[in-house]
Amino acid sequence: PPGQPQAPSQAGRDPGNFQIGFSTTITGGGSSVSNDVLQNLHRGHHDPDKNGFTLQSAELALGGVVDPYFDAQANISLKIDPNGETELELEEAFFRTRSLPFGLQVKGGQYFTEFGRHNTLHLHEWSFVDTPVILSRLFGADGLRSQGARIGWLTPLPWYSELIVGMQNAKGETASSFLNVEGEEVGGYTLANRQQRSFGDLLYSARWLNGVDVERNTSVNLGVSGAFGPNASGRNNDTVILGADLYAKWQPARTERGFPFVSFLAEALWRLYEAGDDAVITLDPDTGREKLKDWGFFAQGLWGFAPGWVAGLRFEYADASGGLESKATDPTRDRRYRFSPNITWYPTEYSKVRLQYNRDWAQHLRDTEDDGSADTVWLQFEFALGSHFAHTF
Repeated sequence: PPGQPQAPSQAGRDPGNFQIGFSTTITGGGSSVSNDVLQNLHRGHHDPDKNGFTLQSAELALGGVVDPYFDAQANISLKIDPNGETELELEEAFFRTRSLPFGLQVKGGQYFTEFGRHNTLHLHEWSFVDTPVILSRLFGADGLRSQGARIGWLTPLPWYSELIVGMQNAKGETASSFLNVEGEEVGGYTLANRQQRSFGDLLYSARWLNGVDVERNTSVNLGVSGAFGPNASGRNNDTVILGADLYAKWQPARTERGFPFVSFLAEALWRLYEAGDDAVITLDPDTGREKLKDWGFFAQGLWGFAPGWVAGLRFEYADASGGLESKATDPTRDRRYRFSPNITWYPTEYSKVRLQYNRDWAQHLRDTEDDGSADTVWLQFEFALGSHFAHTF
């Protein structure tokens, strides 16, 4: 499990401990709405975002044992943007300790913040074609990730229980609920160039994850997460994000390639965003600030009904309150629902083919679509070369 101390490697810097893998995900499909509208519905950086074909990612994964004391991992992603230009991004590059005492583990570098379950997953680990709506709203198109360090503690409780606390830089587009990028908008407020000057200007996060076996063939994980840091809508404004997640999986004692199985995942998130500046605008007689609130959830189930075949179903909801402009016309804060059934075929663990249908309802669509809805069908293909890195339970 994540955070569990490991015995020091006897191989030291043996080159055999170094792994390299490459995966590519391409998706084609069409929607009842135009590309401009579709990009507002699918706001994740790796989401398919146009009628036709989208190269969601071509990712190089590197990792292995540095020495008896550290592991390291890096993930480098290439993507083709809507204009046909190639984008390169360093998603993660971090070290992780292997043998600290007392159940402790330190991780540092560039990494996805351990908030909830989905935020830490790379594209090839997703069970659906696109990012959950509430995550793209609160964590931005690229997910919540930055440079920093965290410490994990595997507690001595009689069940699996891990506590993780960390701090990271709060600046940039991968910290969109915090200092973000100058000129961006949240709730109609234009963000200023607020700099990090002290430890008080960093992003702080915490996660408590617990896992139990409720019976011989069924395991349950329950987690709560929080993130706190400054935002750039005012000189002294802060953001708080809270979340809870539940994951359960049933699998019989005897399986073929890991099938059959049934799993369920649900995550709920809530954000309190202080906006405005008492030197510029007075909305609240006590503080001169407005408190924007955003919330939502997604729930998904997977049924591995035969070797290599998985049926999935996901439902999503997101909403918000407050802001200088009507949220009903803001695609980043309006009321949204999404219903997504899919089916995935895994010929082997190195390839997959996925067919997914999305039915979206959104307030901002009511001006352009008769009933405020959109229908979209995606066909996704993915392959992996080289080492196949282990996935989270």
